[in-house]
Amino acid sequence: MWSPYDEGPRARYPIFIAAGAFALLVAGGIGLSMLARSDPASAPAEATPTADDPALPPAKVADGKFGYASSRATDPHPLGLDEVFKRKKVRAGDQTYLMTTRRLDKKCGQAVVGTKLQKALTAAKCTQMLRASFRDPSGKIIGTVGVANLKTSAGASKVIAVKSGKKQEEYLKALPGKDKVTKFLGSGEASVGYWTHGHYAILVWFQYKDGHLPKKTEAKKLSQTAIAVMDATVTPALDSRSLTGERP
Repeated sequence: MWSPYDEGPRARYPIFIAAGAFALLVAGGIGLSMLARSDPASAPAEATPTADDPALPPAKVADGKFGYASSRATDPHPLGLDEVFKRKKVRAGDQTYLMTTRRLDKKCGQAVVGTKLQKALTAAKCTQMLRASFRDPSGKIIGTVGVANLKTSAGASKVIAVKSGKKQEEYLKALPGKDKVTKFLGSGEASVGYWTHGHYAILVWFQYKDGHLPKKTEAKKLSQTAIAVMDATVTPALDSRSLTGERP
């Protein structure tokens, strides 16, 4: 069985499946969520501070389609594991997914595989890589979700640009758990995906427990599981950052 921690010519690379679907569906979900929460008619009136108040900090101005999360300048606070991956059990639709492990790396290159991706994270001023691993109710599908905190949206776009090509050599390093299911993460073939949310880059690795190469219908199931986990964890956290630039 292949592992992302193996070195040398024997290593096989994960297959790239439906990352475009990840980007389309997750981005759509974020947009709808932000729209639902940003109704000006329902927002409470706030006092307007005067510009000559010496106690006021410099104003933050939201810019772009991701609001405050477009840049670390307007979204300066580090992400916390409890902010993104707090609950051990997350529910999406009629399914409950179990988080088995989580980790925060300040040296982002340690959480990915591939020299180009490591260099891109460094160039984009990555200060954090948060990862968490999950299993579906059946215990057959397992996966790792990662969120990189970068300086700008442009930097995030450059990070995910290294994914191009049929042969995947740059991807999120799977985070094995200590339980009897997610301990197999990183062994076998995987579906990997990449997309951005402002100055954040999101990377995923999802596979079957036994590591077999998924058929077309199985690949679709991996995509659905990844999206469900994202909807229950990363999406609401980054939605909040887009709207406020603050920790929730």
